Amino acid sequence: MIKVIDYTKEDFTKTSQTYDVIFDAVSKSSFSRCKSSLKKKGIYLVTLPKLAFLLQMLWTSIIGSKKVKLGDAVAKVENLLFLKELIEAGKLKTVIDRSYPLEQTAEAFRYVEQEHKKGNVVITLEHNNKT
Repeated sequence: MIKVIDYTKEDFTKTSQTYDVIFDAVSKSSFSRCKSSLKKKGIYLVTLPKLAFLLQMLWTSIIGSKKVKLGDAVAKVENLLFLKELIEAGKLKTVIDRSYPLEQTAEAFRYVEQEHKKGNVVITLEHNNKT
């Protein structure tokens, strides 16, 4: 069974529920915080690794039964198809925190680096059809 959790509404790490896989799609958590929510051979899967995740991947590959992993290419295609189905069925909605025009890309990056965003930050492109 697959369970999608909205991290802005529910803190799954504060329940006794355990999971085979925790997929942190937005890197809002950490392996150490999620470790107790993983089953014995559970996997903490990240797509946007920070240096700490890379070090944890190395460390968990050497010791322990719970692992930190990056998604591989085959799994990414399968996951994307699954996510597409969820979106089309209306079960997964995109959360947009802020939008910035292309000229303010640097400001958008500064905002993201503050780690306070509650969704995606979008860079918009304006297309002028003037000839």
